Amino acid sequence: MLTFCGSNVEVQFDPNGDDGKYSFRQYENGQMKINDLISSQPNILRSVVIGKKSWGLWVDQWTDGINEWSFTKEQILGEFHKRNIKIPEPFLKDFNNVLERKRLKRLEKEIERLISTEDKQ
Repeated sequence: MLTFCGSNVEVQFDPNGDDGKYSFRQYENGQMKINDLISSQPNILRSVVIGKKSWGLWVDQWTDGINEWSFTKEQILGEFHKRNIKIPEPFLKDFNNVLERKRLKRLEKEIERLISTEDKQ
């Protein structure tokens, strides 16, 4: 389900390189860039990076749609439930945080719009 991340992810194989878990930690900490991925477990590292980037891309799209009232949070989460996919707690927390930030931003814009409309009258 999370196989498209919007960019090409290539990982070089190095038998003396770090394992996939440690390499991913380096990537997450900014010590390793997307164009310089090297690991002794390239398929694992590639899959995890794609999954993580894909989750971020989809969360952005889902939360935009929810804030535009195209669909609801329950509809999105219901699709996971229907397919018997359990979202890990940190991912669900990330989803909720992004959604809340976008809701607050939308409300701030609406308040600004109402204030500017009121000032013109």
